[in-house]
Amino acid sequence: MEAAAGALSPVLRKLGELLAGEYNLAKRVKKGVQSLRTELEMIHAVLREVGKVPLDQLQEPVRIWAGKVRDLSCDMEDAVDDFLVRVDEGPSSKPTNMRNRVKKFLKKTTKLFGNGKALHQISSAIKEAEDLATELVGLRKKYELDMRSTSNGATIDPRVLALHKDVGELVGVDCTRDELIKTLICEDGSSKEQLKTISIVGVGGLGKTTLTKAVYEKIKAQFNRVAFVPVGQNPDIKKVFKDLLYELDNEKFSDIHNTTRDENLLIKQISDYLVDKRYLIVIDDIWEEEIWRFINCALYKNNLHSRVITTTRNVSVSEACLSSSDDMIHKMKPLSDEDSQILFHRRIFQSEEKCPEDLQAVSREILKKCGGVPLAIITIASLLVSNQRIKQKEEWMHVHSSMGRGVTEGGIAKDMKRILSLSYYDLPPHLKPCLLYLSIFPEDLEIKRDWLIWKWLAEGFIQCDKEETRLFEIGESYFNELMNRSLIQPAEINLDGTVVTCRIHDMVLDLICSLSNEENFVSILDNVQWHAPNLQRNYAKGSAV
Repeated sequence: MEAAAGALSPVLRKLGELLAGEYNLAKRVKKGVQSLRTELEMIHAVLREVGKVPLDQLQEPVRIWAGKVRDLSCDMEDAVDDFLVRVDEGPSSKPTNMRNRVKKFLKKTTKLFGNGKALHQISSAIKEAEDLATELVGLRKKYELDMRSTSNGATIDPRVLALHKDVGELVGVDCTRDELIKTLICEDGSSKEQLKTISIVGVGGLGKTTLTKAVYEKIKAQFNRVAFVPVGQNPDIKKVFKDLLYELDNEKFSDIHNTTRDENLLIKQISDYLVDKRYLIVIDDIWEEEIWRFINCALYKNNLHSRVITTTRNVSVSEACLSSSDDMIHKMKPLSDEDSQILFHRRIFQSEEKCPEDLQAVSREILKKCGGVPLAIITIASLLVSNQRIKQKEEWMHVHSSMGRGVTEGGIAKDMKRILSLSYYDLPPHLKPCLLYLSIFPEDLEIKRDWLIWKWLAEGFIQCDKEETRLFEIGESYFNELMNRSLIQPAEINLDGTVVTCRIHDMVLDLICSLSNEENFVSILDNVQWHAPNLQRNYAKGSAV
């Protein structure tokens, strides 16, 4: 639903420019634009309310109507953009901004709208908008939705950065980390000189990558060469090999991503490079045994105490990673009740000892439903903090009841999707298209913050009511709010606490890809291309960011 509302926003903004008092529009043109804008504003308001209701609670006709609104919005924006091109005087040697282009266009709109074909198109649009508005206007009473105000002035909650800045200090990691380190670097006995592999296995959200990073950061100084390479669900194996080479030696292989070598040559190049190196290599998030077999061919089996760590959700993949009696599997376990409480309270109160007495009981009940899954705990905790202020007890009770049965041992993936969706439906309307937009990116990609904000701007997702406020600054507040809600995670953080790049947890990415497909916001055509009917362009998977 929110994709449709998001598609209307840029159209309303452009129609508002047409109606500005400084432009001398013909009377019939102004009346037509005003009528169209009024109808679209009504639809927009209703869709914003409907967007607060989970899709599975909406009737099919509502989804169909929203799809019509979305298609109409895209067609209208294309028409307005086409008008801009048609009335342009031609190339100019002087640079111009969008506002000046719009003004130039608006001065000529009388002639343009005087064209019979254009008037017919607008009349049809008005009629369709009126029909849709009539059908949609009753939704507020039907669903009894409340209007809620939102704030655009978000800054990043320091508690979020604290959770990610020092991976070695994360809750529940230290003991397991130390056990794995002891296993990896123990060298008593000749067999310990051989290549050793540890495979960490567990469902999504349990913290496999977090634990692995904690181990990696602690021991990497003891090795000649190190690499941490994510794989993901549908990997390009040549890119994985190139990433591995670049991680091992970014000076020697600085141009590796611009080469056209095949898999066999890349495997030989990696193996030859590792032959005399004591290396530590992490292969993160492997989904298929065949992918591991490819990668394993490149890892030279020297006797220099080299170590490999793999992570996977699949037990059969973890078993395939074992090739000697020294190799081992580590099965991830949920956090204990004590560690769950520490993580939950640290995210909300900055300390495990500051939970008010009136919230302690509901806090324990919420944690029971989180099932010790760190991603669930952090996501729900972020839902209970708004603009760095703790929500009221009534809202905690509402979140608890909305979690249903919570995370159960037999269906963690499905239960996690339901819990994560609570955060999506709690988003204010202007943030939902921004989050859905992230579905165009592949797994494990580090996305530059500023680049992402400019993309949101280009798509028309960022709205400004006050002329003196810069759109980019509003985009920064959008980014910060998504960060505060733990829907995106910081990847690279400057010394001053500024987030440079972000990433999306693969379970969150699974959710927003599913939502994007359901709302026809972005549809995955195959493992390489996306169809994005609501975006300005289509994207290729794995595009450089």
